[in-house]
Amino acid sequence: MQQKLKYLSHYPQTTQEQVRKLLEQNKLEEYLQSKYDFTHEIQSDKALFEYVMGMKNEYMKKTAPLSKAFYDGKINVIHNALGTHHYISRVQGAKLKAKNEIRIASMFKKTPQDFLRMIVIHELAHFKEKEHNKAFYKLCTYMEPNYHQLEFDLRIYLTIKEPMACLR
Repeated sequence: MQQKLKYLSHYPQTTQEQVRKLLEQNKLEEYLQSKYDFTHEIQSDKALFEYVMGMKNEYMKKTAPLSKAFYDGKINVIHNALGTHHYISRVQGAKLKAKNEIRIASMFKKTPQDFLRMIVIHELAHFKEKEHNKAFYKLCTYMEPNYHQLEFDLRIYLTIKEPMACLR
């Protein structure tokens, strides 16, 4: 039975075969380490908020304000996601107040900053485009021209980190 790659299932079969081959030869990690620096300084919630706000201010000034951005240690388990965005509406007196939050999986403290950037861009893009459609990905590639390659490499990283998960 051929190994199914959980994070790469939507890629062409030829791409999956190449990844399988590298996985069998234990060369996937080497591939990523040759491309990326696996350390970065964005370790605290405060540093993450400043990082996210810098990107928001650079690319999405006219979107609703962001009230929080933080690392969430439960995000992988609860949401089966790597990052989430939330719109929280509260009634304060006669006014309706909206708050926007971005939560990033804590695992991104130990990944290349490029992967963190890709997830932050993905979540920021949801403020403008709710669905994963052509406009959404156009916005992502506007903010990060290398977005699709980073997403692919992140999927390879996840394949390495969860070897048993890719055997479904």
